Amino acid sequence: MNPVVAQILALFRTRGHSQYGGEAVTQLQHALQCATLARKEGAPAALITAALLHDIGHLLHDLPENAPDNGIDDLHEDRAAAFLQTYFRADVVEPVRLHVAAKRYLCAIEPDYLRALSTPSLHSLTLQGGPMNPTEIAAFEALPHAASAVRLRRWDDRAKDPECHTEPVEAFAAIIASTLK
Repeated sequence: MNPVVAQILALFRTRGHSQYGGEAVTQLQHALQCATLARKEGAPAALITAALLHDIGHLLHDLPENAPDNGIDDLHEDRAAAFLQTYFRADVVEPVRLHVAAKRYLCAIEPDYLRALSTPSLHSLTLQGGPMNPTEIAAFEALPHAASAVRLRRWDDRAKDPECHTEPVEAFAAIIASTLK
């Protein structure tokens, strides 16, 4: 197995069982559900990989699980992108980097999206800067990977079902490997 893929799988096995931001699923369950949704919708391998790894930044720090409750934004999207850019192409890294911005974007342009956010997601939205203003919206829309980030964000929001069963993380190893630089 590729050493990068092995490292990622080990990270999920060792740190993925922590709670996902006040939701009723673990980090691993959330990642697997997100990647499964992407695969079911026929997303390309790079976007499936991004869906699986979009919150890996939560597994790369030592902040307490309740950091958001204490007003701390862990900047997980930046941590994830910094880790991933060494190994993956931009079509994996940029949707991950932009998935928080995509949430802020969708909150600004779709009132129903904002109303549908879970309580933990609303709390993190505040820490992340709230809905975008018109200048931020225009800048986001001009980014090359904005549309992919929005797709990823929609899967992200749906991937919180404690009753959902997915394949194990190892089932995504070949897809991850196919998107390495």
